[in-house]
Order: sequence, then structure tokens, then C-alpha cells
Amino acid sequence: MASPPLIAHVIHHLWIGGLENGLINLINRIPNERYRHAIICMDDFSDFRDRLQRDDVQIIAIHKKPGRDPVAKWRLFKLFRALQPSILHSRNLSGLDALLPAYMAGIKHRVHGEHGRDIDDLDGSNKKLQLLRRLHRPLVNRYIPLSQDLERYLKEKIGVDSAHITQIYNGVDTDRFKPSPGVRPCLPANEGFTDDKSIIIGTVGRFQSVKDQMNLAEGFIQLLEKHPDLKKTARLVMIGDGPLRESVLERLNEAGYANLVWAPGPRDDVHTLLPAMDLFVLPSLAEGISNTLLEAMSSGLPVIATAVGGNPELIVDGKTGTLIPAADSQALANALAHYLWNRELLKTHGTAARERIEERFSITAMVEQYIGVYDQMLSASTRNL
Repeated sequence: MASPPLIAHVIHHLWIGGLENGLINLINRIPNERYRHAIICMDDFSDFRDRLQRDDVQIIAIHKKPGRDPVAKWRLFKLFRALQPSILHSRNLSGLDALLPAYMAGIKHRVHGEHGRDIDDLDGSNKKLQLLRRLHRPLVNRYIPLSQDLERYLKEKIGVDSAHITQIYNGVDTDRFKPSPGVRPCLPANEGFTDDKSIIIGTVGRFQSVKDQMNLAEGFIQLLEKHPDLKKTARLVMIGDGPLRESVLERLNEAGYANLVWAPGPRDDVHTLLPAMDLFVLPSLAEGISNTLLEAMSSGLPVIATAVGGNPELIVDGKTGTLIPAADSQALANALAHYLWNRELLKTHGTAARERIEERFSITAMVEQYIGVYDQMLSASTRNL
């Protein structure tokens, strides 16, 4: 019996992150008898790979040097010749480096995914990156942008014909990320951090410039300076790690609010922590389709998020959450105050958020759409024989 077709997924690195989490979810849910998988990291990988539920997935690190690295492309070429995958699925900017080696190695089916913005190209106006993508356009058979915003970018800036685009939203596991019935769960924070009257404001993400947790810190500080009474109830939870973590926490400490903040670093139990929160904030400068935003909504949380990238496609402003301008700490503080002074709004927006996820963003629908793209490409190849 012939082995299922092999998909070679090329990403920058397999560390904790939204793109990486989405890839793991996809591989874990595609039936073993339909497709096999290999993950090729242009940089490296970590123990995040342990989240894979299949033991037949080969993970390979290319260790590409910054900038141009012809040796890395030669390694890719030799690797593709050895693996002989049926489909290449590259993702984001670093994945473009795999397209020419894949073509030269004879991989006929080449998919490229666009998952979000880079810190150097927050609005997609970077001409150099536009040119780079245009140069690689002839090597891509099918594009998969995660949002309508990214789909427009491909059409208008890169010149991709709509016939070569399949837009697919990220999906969330609604059985894993769900509201807690009854009493709100307790956070594993220091004793006295919360009580029955506390309102927990939370965020999850890597502390890096594009995620802009500093703006959330500033918004939290402004909230408490303007409304001192909220110091009794407002609590901030910041889950994640990254290069800017210490500076963000130092700012909160300097303001005198370290005792109101719980920042435990990266966690692998986020699905149990989200239901312990009352409100979720995503302060990013740019986004594709945020997994953490989907997970928070699925957990029954109202959300405050910046009106960037795919965020307005997920949030119904004024119904499931509130959209605010990016890098505007005053607007963030005002949105926080609006919820903290109106607890009933937390409940109604949170319930509506969960309902929206169930209706539009299930992980089952996402997996079916990816399988559909892969199947279509291989069936088209068979018809052409």
C-alpha cells in the first residue's frame, strides 16, 4: 500500500508562537492516512515540537544565516531531493527562500501562506518586500492568506490573480478553549492577588515590538491614575516571554503597580487560565489572524483589540468587544474603564464572542479547507497526466 503524500512545511522556526501553534494544530488534526508531514525550520526548533501528537513528523533545522545565505538554499535543494514531498507549503517572508530550491528539486505543487505583518512592514507599504514577493510570485501555485486584509495585499500590491488565492481563517478548538461553568476559576498567582471582586485583565503573547505590550502597560497605568478606586479591583495578567518582557514589567514597577500584575512567563496551560480572566486585550501594532484572540473569544471573554490586520474581521465592535487605534494608550485606558465600570457588559460581550467563534471560526472548518486545497492540487496534477 502506497504511503500518503508528504507535505513539507517551511517556517522560520518552531518556537512558541501563533503561526507555529496553528501549524501544530493543523498537523495534529489531518488524518494520518491522508497526508504525511515534515517541518523544515529556516532557523531552529525548540521543545515546542513536543505538542505534536504524531511521531512520524520529521523536523529539520536549516540554521540559515541572517541575510543572503546560498549555502542554506543548497541545503534546502538537497533536502527536497531526498524527501521528495508532493507539496511544499512555505509560510511568511522567510519561507520565500524555499520556493526556488523546491522548484529546482522538482516539487510541482507549491503553496505559500501569508500569516501576518512584519515589524518593518506594519501596513504592507514596504516597496522592497513587495518586490521580493513579486519576484517569487511565478514560483507559487496557490496562496493562502489568513485574512481578507492579507488577501487584498496580495491582489493589490503583489499582483496575484484571485484565481490563485484561497483565504482561510485560523480555527480554534472550541472544546479545549471554552468558558468555565459556574464560578470563575482561580489563577495560580500569589495569595491575595485576586478576590471575588477583582476584575482580571489578561493578554497572551510574545513580548516583542509588534505585539506592543508596553502600550497595554501604559494604558493600565493611565487607567489607575485617572480612576484610583479601580486599584482595589483591577488586576493585569501578562502571559508570555520575549526580549521586551523585563522593560514592560519595569515600567509597571516604576509606576507602583507591580503588586497588581501577574506575569508568569510562558505557559502551556493557557486554556485553563483564560476562563479565569474577565477581559482580554490584544494591543498589537499588526496582526494576521491572531490565535490568542480566537482562543480568548472561544473562552467567553470580551476583547479589546487594535483595529489592525485581521482583528476587525474577528471582532464585531460594540458586540463582542471593542476596537481601538494602535499605539494609543489613552484610547486603551478609556476602553478598559468602560468595561471595568460596567460588569454586565463584560458578560454580554463575552457570551457574544463565544457564539461568534462557534458560528465562524471552528478548527474543524479550518482543517477541512486546508485539506481541500491540498487535495485539489494533487487531483489537478492527476488529471493532467
